[in-house]
Amino acid sequence: MQVSTTNDVKIYNLSAGKSLPDWLTDRKKRQLVKADVEVRKRIELIQDFEMPAISDRLKVSNDGQYVLATGIYKPRLRCYDLHNLGMKFERCLDSEVTEFCVLSEDYSKIVFMHCDRYIELHSQAGRYYRLRIPVFGRDIAYHPTSADLYMVGGGSQMYRLNLEQGRFLNSIDTGAPSINCLALNPEHGLVCGGTADGRVTCWDPRDRTLAGTLDVAMRCQVNQTEGGDGRVAAVTAITQRNGLNLGVGTSTGQVLLYDLRSSKPLLVKDHMYGLPIKRVLFTEGSEEEGRVLSMDSQVVRLWDRESGKAYTSIEATAEFNDIVLYPKSGLLFLANEQPRMQVFYIPSLGPAPRWASFLDSLTEELEESSTATVYDDYKFVTTEELNELGLEHLIGSPLLRAHLHGFFIDIRLYRKAASARPASATETVKKEMVRKRIEEQRKGRVKLESKVPKINKDLFMKLTMDGEKIGDKKKAKKGELLEDNRFGALFTDERFEVDTTEETYRLINPVVSKLDKDKRKEFDAKYGVRESGSEGEGGDSEDDEIMKESEDDREESSDDDQEWTKQLKKEHKNIQSEKAEDKKLKRMKKQEQKLKNISSLAAKTQQHVLEEVKAGSEFQNVTEQKSKSKSKKSKLSLEERLETETFDPSSMKRMESGHVMTFTPEKSQQSVRQEEKEKEHRRERLAVRRSAKALKKDRVAPKFWLGKRVK
Repeated sequence: MQVSTTNDVKIYNLSAGKSLPDWLTDRKKRQLVKADVEVRKRIELIQDFEMPAISDRLKVSNDGQYVLATGIYKPRLRCYDLHNLGMKFERCLDSEVTEFCVLSEDYSKIVFMHCDRYIELHSQAGRYYRLRIPVFGRDIAYHPTSADLYMVGGGSQMYRLNLEQGRFLNSIDTGAPSINCLALNPEHGLVCGGTADGRVTCWDPRDRTLAGTLDVAMRCQVNQTEGGDGRVAAVTAITQRNGLNLGVGTSTGQVLLYDLRSSKPLLVKDHMYGLPIKRVLFTEGSEEEGRVLSMDSQVVRLWDRESGKAYTSIEATAEFNDIVLYPKSGLLFLANEQPRMQVFYIPSLGPAPRWASFLDSLTEELEESSTATVYDDYKFVTTEELNELGLEHLIGSPLLRAHLHGFFIDIRLYRKAASARPASATETVKKEMVRKRIEEQRKGRVKLESKVPKINKDLFMKLTMDGEKIGDKKKAKKGELLEDNRFGALFTDERFEVDTTEETYRLINPVVSKLDKDKRKEFDAKYGVRESGSEGEGGDSEDDEIMKESEDDREESSDDDQEWTKQLKKEHKNIQSEKAEDKKLKRMKKQEQKLKNISSLAAKTQQHVLEEVKAGSEFQNVTEQKSKSKSKKSKLSLEERLETETFDPSSMKRMESGHVMTFTPEKSQQSVRQEEKEKEHRRERLAVRRSAKALKKDRVAPKFWLGKRVK
């Protein structure tokens, strides 16, 4: 659950938190819930309240027990049982749903308007009937008293289908280029249609006559001229609160509240986004506390119906498509351009519904708890640390929360302050003072300025020498690469320093790794790089000779390519030879180590020691010691056993891989006796065994009867 406060109004996002993929097993999901704090603390109000890709439309059944949602992909309908807080059924459709309407109290009768001009009537078992209308549909509405189904779309006609008679009735011609939305008043049955030319036409369904027209585009014309947009404000959303009040949303982002007895709007509310209004809803309440919900693709605004003052708003993480306010509550369902459908709860708007009464207790506990329980995004700092960071002026502000002997600060603010102003410890202050003193002493010295960098010096020399054209009048400026913002860090930051001893560098660019001596002298003379012992006269003549030689080299580009390939092959051979030498050295070291181990084993061979046995008791003690030594020897490792045994030089052999020593492990007397018994048993069996090769089966001659074999 995520809590946000907008205009001192708390909004609880019940769908916030990480979602687990469908392909994970139940065991993996349980492990993720235990490991991840965000997954463990999420609240899933309705189980599987999502679509595969996006959700288009949402409706609550008339009895308030079911929530119906359509989405893609593939086009489908999902019905959720609110009493069980889970999905009741899912039904796939042939095409995407533009709008749908619930005809019965529950989910048993539904009408769908598809994007391919088809109208489908569904019963509890599935699709009941399918028909087609002449235009692409945009909205649908049902008149329960006459059982008429009104359909509007890209034409001027308002089509009527009587569900009791099962046939089309005469359509209503509005004269508009197209009709975007419909609204039926449940009190007097007036049918209102919003047109593309910015008008609301009201029709009496009893005699199909025009009751009145509201020119909405004329009232939005002032706002359009100020914004500089010359388009006509089309009507995109209509809703009716009672028999007289009407709410209209336009394509330019304005919401107008009308009284049907007047052609002038009571109030005009601008969303300031310039996006079409998709839904306008009236909240249930008294005249003083009545509010309006208006939604476009980016925001849901809740504002006062009388004054138009903003109450709160909900920003979109993905584009909103539809909104439903559960009756007599503060629970909102939102369809959007992402798989999970959003659920918001605003306690100040109304109580939680009966099937989700636990929400009130949860919100009350969150409001009562004044201390923060999760400190993952905060860092504890003391007053001294705040002074070092320069944030002591924030004490007493909401950015710092007092705790024990210090404060909790947001980790992002702490990192930003630490990077901008590092902690001024005593050692850093001393180093800074020493550095300033040294710089002051160096000011009086004579400086030999050179624009050649210390980092990647060879690369800088190569680029400057290749980039200059000595024969041209216009020459490249000195230090041009260092002044360039794009490549400045390449020659100033140590992190970009090229390791010329690395194998890959030597193979890719051997020319850069080893510059010619002539080019290096030429570069040093040109850019003022002096080496020890290079001072003296006659430098100009040498520079002229070097320049002439460099001009001759540049004229022959083919020779340079051949030279580059030769150097590359040579460098490759050098690397291979170095690798071979390293392998030989490693092999020699291993052989020397093995010889040392063998010599140490031979030196540690034990000599036989004779002991004199004086009495029987002493003889028994010696035998006991021998048995104990045998038992201990069986527990020793192979290396320790080899050290205790005598070394036989005949067991040493010289192999290609090195020295190999063979030895025979000691066997117990019992195992030796068992092997002898098995050998003797095999010899007895060989003597007694008789071969079965001499046995032959007597063949019986076949019998024939009338030329055919019968046996």
